[in-house]
Amino acid sequence: MIDSSDVRRIALSLPETVEKEAWEMPTFRVAGKMFVTVPDDETSCAVRCPIHERQELIAAEPRKFWVPPHEAGSHWVRVRLAELEDLEELRDILVDSWKQAAPARLLDSFRPSRNA
Repeated sequence: MIDSSDVRRIALSLPETVEKEAWEMPTFRVAGKMFVTVPDDETSCAVRCPIHERQELIAAEPRKFWVPPHEAGSHWVRVRLAELEDLEELRDILVDSWKQAAPARLLDSFRPSRNA
């Protein structure tokens, strides 16, 4: 089963990612911008997601994706780890979120790896 240690391992495998505790939970950042958090119970993670895409994700897979009321106006979506197909799906989600936060200089040279 996919868990928060998988989130941590994959996130930290992405270029220039650092882990920083904020709001009493682990957050992962690239160039100072947060791209994933792991909330208290560690059964989910929150990732960057444009609001227009977020509604489509939630409508298509409501057991996998959701937004708590206090994040309704943000560009974040929660992902239930137990609902993910496999580590490749988690990696794809984390890479997509990382790309939204990473500076252009990193994006230009980034080549995804399936090793994490």
